Amino acid sequence: MSVVKINVLTVPAEQREVLEKRFASRAHAVESSDGFEWFELLRPVEGTDNYLVYTRWRDEESFQAWMEGPMKAAHQGGGGQGGGEGHGGGEGGERPKPAASGSTLWSFEVVQQAAPKGE
Repeated sequence: MSVVKINVLTVPAEQREVLEKRFASRAHAVESSDGFEWFELLRPVEGTDNYLVYTRWRDEESFQAWMEGPMKAAHQGGGGQGGGEGHGGGEGGERPKPAASGSTLWSFEVVQQAAPKGE
């Protein structure tokens, strides 16, 4: 079964729009990675400043290969936050400040799953 990685990003209210725009600008960056199955960016509704970045992978090896390849390359020199938020590239090599003030990576194995009937 698949593995799920949830990156918990602490994002102050004034940085939410910045974070969402950065993710939107690289929306397709992970889709062609071998073993990638699903991505969702979850915005908090109430009671927390934590965004959840949900990705599902065929196996741990696929996730690690993405972390060491495309994800690492996207964050080179920018002080990226493990599994992190997207950083918009600026002209002249200047990298924008991260929108998140903290990051924690949770890892899970899928042991049960269900889809709507008929799919």
